[in-house]
Amino acid sequence: MRRSSTSPTTPVRRVSGAPPRPDVAVVGGGVIGLVIAWRAAQRGLATTVVDPEPGGGAARVAAGMLAPVTELHYGEEALLALNLASAARYPDFAAELEEASGQEIGYRSCGTLAVALDSDDRAHLRELHALQSRCGLDSQWLTGRECRRLEPMLSPSVRGGLRVDGDHQADPRRLATALLLACERAGVAFRRATAVRLTATAGRANGVVLDDGTGVEAGQTVLATGSWASRLEGVPRELLPPVRPVKGQVLRLRMPSASGPGGDFLSRTVRAIVRGGQIYLVPRANGELVIGATSEELGWDTTVTAGGVYELLRDAHELAPGVTELPLTETAAGLRPASPDNAPLLGPTALTGLHLATGHYRNGVLLTPVTGDAMGELLAGGELPEQVRPFTPGRFGGGIAGPAGVLSVSE
Repeated sequence: MRRSSTSPTTPVRRVSGAPPRPDVAVVGGGVIGLVIAWRAAQRGLATTVVDPEPGGGAARVAAGMLAPVTELHYGEEALLALNLASAARYPDFAAELEEASGQEIGYRSCGTLAVALDSDDRAHLRELHALQSRCGLDSQWLTGRECRRLEPMLSPSVRGGLRVDGDHQADPRRLATALLLACERAGVAFRRATAVRLTATAGRANGVVLDDGTGVEAGQTVLATGSWASRLEGVPRELLPPVRPVKGQVLRLRMPSASGPGGDFLSRTVRAIVRGGQIYLVPRANGELVIGATSEELGWDTTVTAGGVYELLRDAHELAPGVTELPLTETAAGLRPASPDNAPLLGPTALTGLHLATGHYRNGVLLTPVTGDAMGELLAGGELPEQVRPFTPGRFGGGIAGPAGVLSVSE
């Protein structure tokens, strides 16, 4: 056992007229940080969100697929139960949030169709179907002709597919806006600045220093800055979350207007394996079509590249040839926060008063409801719900909280 060292606490300038010391400081104002702040405020905790542009983050780029079944990957079976639990909460969560904010979040129970375009990809999809069946998931195998009956814009090359009516979607940009408004109405305060350093005294986190020289002191601090969570100064080295950025480039197009979501182009989310690579087309009810996404290990680079745009359009064209006739309205790139096991880090660290909510990788929007509920319970009552305990930060050897704030760190 050894006591972890932290950067000495230095005096910080207080903001004139700032609200009293909050119970909770949430560092990061993306959908994860905002849902935590909203749930904490609902439980009577004075809460402050620290972010220069709350409502931004990776969700501004994400497609918003709520797809625990079609997102299932080998080796991630432990994450499946959490994904399913969060997906099951979405209808009620959406209704509550829309009432609290007065804003729709674009939740659609339209289902998902996953397809393959050649014999190798078809074999891969067959293996995925077998895995889904072993996990007790509901998915229906379709022939290529049956896939095209459901979605006539699909290419004649489609060789087969999986119909998953339980995989839905939400609009992450609308979700972020709604959470921001719900937080404001619940009394959450906002400090529109960047946190540069965690402060700690006597083995307990007590807030953050901001880039303008001021500080936010709080009884509990939640680090919810996505890919950037591993870069905050003052966090003991052994407690820095092992998250890394994975770049994703995404396109947005405009579908022809017609009656019903997606007009005559697509009625549901379509995913595909094209030459071994993954691609998705997500039709919004407002006529937007989201195409994504690349997966690039390039650090914190968010450059949109000609190659990335070309690859997405090429694969989308093979999947649905009419896509190249649609107006291209936006290109963007964002960073997914990936952990070593592709699952989130949720809960307390070995530094008393410091909690993590990061590492959601592909499932940030999907896991928004369960993350908010779990972290709200932790902040208000000191305990994590049972279903979230397999995803605490300590699973990577960061230690557990010891008595009197002493850090008990794994060697």
